[in-house]
Amino acid sequence: MAETSHDIRTLNGLIAPTLDSVDGYTEAAKDADNGRLGAMFTARATERRGVATALQSVVAGLGGNPEDDGTILAGAHRVFLDLKAAVTGQDDKAIVNEVERGEDHIKAKFEDALQDNELGAEAKSAIGSAWDSVKAGHDEMRDLKHSMEG
Repeated sequence: MAETSHDIRTLNGLIAPTLDSVDGYTEAAKDADNGRLGAMFTARATERRGVATALQSVVAGLGGNPEDDGTILAGAHRVFLDLKAAVTGQDDKAIVNEVERGEDHIKAKFEDALQDNELGAEAKSAIGSAWDSVKAGHDEMRDLKHSMEG
């Protein structure tokens, strides 16, 4: 049972920032001036929703109560960004920078989990599958950010 509770805690610790990324991409899609960027953000939000759902399913399968909300810190961060946007407005470059910063955060969380040798096979497999989306999203936003700096 100790292994299962560790797995559940670890997975729930990844679900929260994954849900935060869904919210972040959804907000970015609304705020983006460029339609192509908006569509890209919407597609990422949909993909991340699927990742969160898959992780939630594993938690439930392990007998746990799956996380269904993002982190409190992210909520506070979103409020701050909304306030900042209302006061100063944000262009697409600023939005991409914020999204990329969020991607750095979620990538680090998943990298830590991938190094956790105490996880059971099912949790490790679920994290590995989710990692593909996290890594692709991070790399896409990083590359987009760098292309906009030029």
